Amino acid sequence: EVQLVESGGGLVQPGGSLRLSCVTSEFPFATYSMAWFRQGPGKEREGVACISWSTASTYYADFVRGRFTISRDNAKNTVYLQLNSLKTEDTAMYYCARRTSPHTGCGSIRPREYGSWGQGTQVTVSS
Repeated sequence: EVQLVESGGGLVQPGGSLRLSCVTSEFPFATYSMAWFRQGPGKEREGVACISWSTASTYYADFVRGRFTISRDNAKNTVYLQLNSLKTEDTAMYYCARRTSPHTGCGSIRPREYGSWGQGTQVTVSS
C-alpha cells in the first residue's frame, strides 16, 4: 500500500520558517512527480508547489513563489517543503501528494491530477 507521511508542521510567528517533510514508501519514488497542497479553514484545497520526477524541475503557485522551496531526496524517498517568510494567510493543513501516473510531469498542480495523499500536517502562523 502506498504511504505518504507528512511531518514538520507547527505554530510559528509571522515571518518565521518551517520545514515540512513527506516520507513515502511502497512505490518507486524516483519515477513520480510530487507536490504539496494546502487547505485552509473554509477553503478549497490548492496546489502550492511541485517537483518533477525526471529533471527535478520545480513549479510554484504565485502566492508562495520566492518564499517556499520544494525539493526531493530520491535516496530517502522523501519530498520537502521549506516555508520561509510565513504569513498568517499561510495557515492551513499541508498535504503531500503523488502524481497519479509515473513518468508524468507536474501538470497544472490540481488535486484531481494526484492520486495518493498523506494525512496532512498543520501549519499555523500566528503572533
